[in-house]
Amino acid sequence: MSFALREAVSMKAKLISVALASVAAAAIIGVGLSANGQTVGAIAAAAQVKVAERAEDFRLVDHKSKTQLLSYYKNAPAVVIIAQQNGAKAFRDSAAEIKALQAAFGTKEVPVLLLNSTSADNRDSIAAEMKSIGLDAPVLIDDTQLVGESLGVSRVAQAFVIQPKTWKIVYSGPISADKKTYVADAVSSLIAGTPVKVSTAEIKTPLIAFPNRDRKADFAKISYQNDIAPILAKNCVSCHAEGGIAPFAMNNYEVVKQFAPMIREAIRTDRMPPYNADPHVGNFKGDMNLSVKDTQTLVHWVEAGSPRGEGADPLKVNAKAAPEWELGEPDLVLTLPSFDVPASGVVDYQNPTLKNPMTEGRWLRASTIKVGDRQAVHHLLSPVGGYAVGAESTVYPENTGTWVEPGQTLRFQMHYTPYGKAATDTTKVGLYFYPKDKPPSIVRRNAVVLNAGIEIKPNEARHKETAYSTFPAAATLYSVFPHAHYRGENVEVSLLKPGAAKEELILALPKYDFNWQRGYEFATPISIEPGTKLITRYEYDNSKNNPANPDPSITVKWGEQSHEEMQYTAFGFRWNEESVGNLKPEYQQALDDSRTIGMMDVNIDGRVAKDEVRGRMAQMLLSNWDKVDANGDGFLQPNEMDSINKMMAGRINAAQGQQSIGQ
Repeated sequence: MSFALREAVSMKAKLISVALASVAAAAIIGVGLSANGQTVGAIAAAAQVKVAERAEDFRLVDHKSKTQLLSYYKNAPAVVIIAQQNGAKAFRDSAAEIKALQAAFGTKEVPVLLLNSTSADNRDSIAAEMKSIGLDAPVLIDDTQLVGESLGVSRVAQAFVIQPKTWKIVYSGPISADKKTYVADAVSSLIAGTPVKVSTAEIKTPLIAFPNRDRKADFAKISYQNDIAPILAKNCVSCHAEGGIAPFAMNNYEVVKQFAPMIREAIRTDRMPPYNADPHVGNFKGDMNLSVKDTQTLVHWVEAGSPRGEGADPLKVNAKAAPEWELGEPDLVLTLPSFDVPASGVVDYQNPTLKNPMTEGRWLRASTIKVGDRQAVHHLLSPVGGYAVGAESTVYPENTGTWVEPGQTLRFQMHYTPYGKAATDTTKVGLYFYPKDKPPSIVRRNAVVLNAGIEIKPNEARHKETAYSTFPAAATLYSVFPHAHYRGENVEVSLLKPGAAKEELILALPKYDFNWQRGYEFATPISIEPGTKLITRYEYDNSKNNPANPDPSITVKWGEQSHEEMQYTAFGFRWNEESVGNLKPEYQQALDDSRTIGMMDVNIDGRVAKDEVRGRMAQMLLSNWDKVDANGDGFLQPNEMDSINKMMAGRINAAQGQQSIGQ
């Protein structure tokens, strides 16, 4: 008997007792079976929604604010998806079976994903439901119902087994019934490389409502002129214009029709629009997330064949080339020296300098970076502006600004990434100032939470890092800008107030995208109490499943190059007691000093134990531990960090002196 067959027999023995618990319910609900696609049960399949032959790729956010991309599991032997609904007895009765599946196939890297397509359920209620039944599995929130529609979901606890090699749905129906462990058997067959014997099993658990499924005939009536073109104009055309950063211009129906299948795929996998903030966490200026209604309208229109309909073509009528400067003509344009980027290899960071040609100081209110070669420039950092893909401009909140000295030597940091052919980059920086007679009254400050102790093991899929800074005085937080490299997976930023038992999540990026980095400016600035910690949590994916991973076989540490990693979160703020005429440099120094302990204090208890010291910090700190640990209690306290802060100050402050990205 083969190992795979023994696994299947063992699995059946483990699950049979669990399945028995469902037999009575199945008898009441009514279950009919089909083998190899043939109906063998007595119940007619007329009411059964047709299940898709193959599963199309999708990305959804789960109830823990993490994303799940179906194609991520391309190397798995099988993928299991089960329809979940809050309060449904049929699903609650399936909890034990789902746990058994996780236990049996978890070591085989078979993901068990739950799909909630019920509009009445939300993230908090789903989390409470999962806790109440003691089930730990990701619940993918299908708030548009597009994934459920395309799979053919119709009933609670309906299971789908997918073969990633072909993305064929090899089984759909109940998890088990009549002592038959259908899902377990199908998964075991895929692992063994043998045919799945039962491909469908009719199930009559409670129906899940999909209102748009009954309106399918109406999708052909969606108006390009009145519905589709306005959505594209609002959300897409600013980049998809002649001379814009997008690869094609949406300037008429014909172009949209040509790219319609790709538009649908980009929306389903959440690649577009390129805005990664979780819409369920916080409110931000310039939010580019599509609404549920607009997402449904676009996808259903494409699925209906992208009909032109009657009326004018608003995209053609209003087509305009992208402006040279998105904020208008700058008050001052600085041109950096041209740089020749080789076709391959690793390019050291370039640090050109320019002298401010102005003979008088001015208050900066905004800046735009116009790079010469978007493929070659990874990022630019400077005291007067920053650039990363997708984040070309920085606009300060009203009445805040940064002072630029006359004749000041401006230092720029340029990170170039070769992309297969030699290129020459000439980058320009556009600066926008306040009127001389109307200076701002508020000084905008910038700081960084960083962690130089990153160390990710080879093939590690969900590596977690934590770092924080502590505000020594009352402040107002305007924006945050997370930054990682190719292995960055997701980011959370939260606040922990003094004496609070729970953190307040203020930004979540369920999927961090190295290719689209940006700052997130709060729609309403956040008031910060003295002693509040700004906590950042990053997850990294160093596995082979990460398509952007340069090499999953190596240990990854902190470094400036893209094949290394960073946990770097810039944030813009003000000190509430500070004004142009009353500067508070001591507050800034205390904030900067706090990040040293914040990059090591993993459990956020305000002190550092030896086993929390890692990465680049380890050798330096552990060899000087007794000198730093002045009271000899075995921990490093904030008041004992002066010597470490001084050792690190030169490197960090020199680096931060150039940082302005997202601030």
